[in-house]
Amino acid sequence: QVQLVESGGGLVQAGGSLRLSCAASGSILSIDGMGWYRQAPGKQRELVARISSGGTANYADSVKGRFTISRDNAKNTVDLQMNSLTPEDTAVYYCNVDRIWTIHRRYFDEVWGQGTLVTVSS
Repeated sequence: QVQLVESGGGLVQAGGSLRLSCAASGSILSIDGMGWYRQAPGKQRELVARISSGGTANYADSVKGRFTISRDNAKNTVDLQMNSLTPEDTAVYYCNVDRIWTIHRRYFDEVWGQGTLVTVSS
């Protein structure tokens, strides 16, 4: 079994910064694309940023220039540095991976973390 655990959410004032971290655990051999999604109250879950196994990153237009996604393949982690936060960034943020390969020659698709709440006050 594999698991994603997020950390780093919390309350921050507008203009501030937060760094989210997501760690994958289990008998992991490798991980394909990793990303962050968010879901605000009353809204659908949306993509924030994704990063390929090779390090190519893509961002939602709403966060370009403010957020940076990074990953450490040796540690099986993906981080999201969020700067210049606004109240519109308030949401539950979820870590996601496309596919995790295990040492047992099994794979798991579309693995999600439990989510971490980010609240930005005005």
